[in-house]
Amino acid sequence: MTWIGKVGGGILGLIVGGPVGALVGSALGHQFDRGAGRFGSLGYDGLDAADDGPGYSPADRQRLFFQTTFYGLGALAKADGRVTEAEIDAARNLMTEMHLQPEAVRRAIESFTEGKRANFPLRERVLALRRACHREPELLRTFLEIQMDFLLGKPAISARERTLLLSMAEALGVGRVDLAHMEAILRARRSFRQQRPVASAGKTVGGAYRALGLDPAATDAEVKTAYRRLMNHHHPDKQAARGLPESMLEAAKERTHEIRSAYDLIREQRGMK
Repeated sequence: MTWIGKVGGGILGLIVGGPVGALVGSALGHQFDRGAGRFGSLGYDGLDAADDGPGYSPADRQRLFFQTTFYGLGALAKADGRVTEAEIDAARNLMTEMHLQPEAVRRAIESFTEGKRANFPLRERVLALRRACHREPELLRTFLEIQMDFLLGKPAISARERTLLLSMAEALGVGRVDLAHMEAILRARRSFRQQRPVASAGKTVGGAYRALGLDPAATDAEVKTAYRRLMNHHHPDKQAARGLPESMLEAAKERTHEIRSAYDLIREQRGMK
């Protein structure tokens, strides 16, 4: 039983439009939840085959994904006019989580710095990524998750940062409710990661459900479906096949470990085979 769309929509609606916005957002999120079981992932407005643009080799796609990822992070860091120590720390932490090698770190810093430039054509770069990854929408989802995870690594997300992130999402065909759903999932996963070593069993199990985007009332079949869907998206082998740069696969391994840990905890608590 999914619930996270209602929560995510309500959070975003509250931010954008106050209590009334929260009601509207929750209603939209409910519609998302109803559709999530059918589609299992974010809803991208697909490009027509004629819009594929020039052919992209796997190496081209990897290079473009890597560059655009750090262009976006640089632009988000500068969204409020200046780059703070918290944003620098968040970028460093993200690179550490990705286990980037020195050469990859150098290229990441170059792209991050370029993305901070005034009047940097970020939308055009994101649209180019969309064309390159047209047939791999899960890769576009990974791009947005990295941008969101960067913001969640800061003490707070500003209105300008949210606006810029939404602009990137819309360039990829992803709307407000879908983005709110992603934020709720990533927040829950962060919370589960942080609380597991010290939290009580009951609290940790609750966090495990939220990390999988589930309500504790979900059936065993729904738990298995959610787990398989998330593993299909995050598994390093799947991500590598879609074109995720090799330098970023360590982060995919970490995500896979978190998802598996949450699932194993739920399965143990329920006595599932």
